[in-house]
Amino acid sequence: MSGEEPASQRVPEPSGVDLARVALRAAREQARARGNAAQQKKQARRGGGLRSGAGADGRDPMALGAAINRLLTERGWEAPAAVGGVMGRWPQIVGEDVAKHCEPERYDEEERALIVRCDSTAWATNLRLLAPTLVARLNEDLGHGTVRLIKVLGPGGPQRRYGPLRAPGSTGPGDTYG
Repeated sequence: MSGEEPASQRVPEPSGVDLARVALRAAREQARARGNAAQQKKQARRGGGLRSGAGADGRDPMALGAAINRLLTERGWEAPAAVGGVMGRWPQIVGEDVAKHCEPERYDEEERALIVRCDSTAWATNLRLLAPTLVARLNEDLGHGTVRLIKVLGPGGPQRRYGPLRAPGSTGPGDTYG
């Protein structure tokens, strides 16, 4: 084993003609790049490179709905916008009776969770039992996987009053809410 490669595996060194072709190709690409840069600079001095013409371009006016859909797609806001539509149709989705007592607050896009607040602990418990059915119904409407879970919050407790008759660190009646 002398460390030399067999003749079949050797890569031939480029000859003078091949080196000249590579150098010519590189020089042409550099000249083309310089020419493009000079042309762009000249167009910028003349007031921009885009000129109106018969063909459509990105500056043409578009309908408001199309512009909004394009913005939603470019920014990746499709899921939050769809869930926002669900919040507007909440009574039709869950029924009038549940909608009177439970209201969607927000959508957490990272967890794909819809946060719903109920006006009593009894309704919060009821909605927790209905959550799997509701998630399936929402995903039918919005697309599979848009909502993974529903976080149900109970009612907010009364305002905490701090005064001379309170023990420091006391939670008061807060343990009976939520």
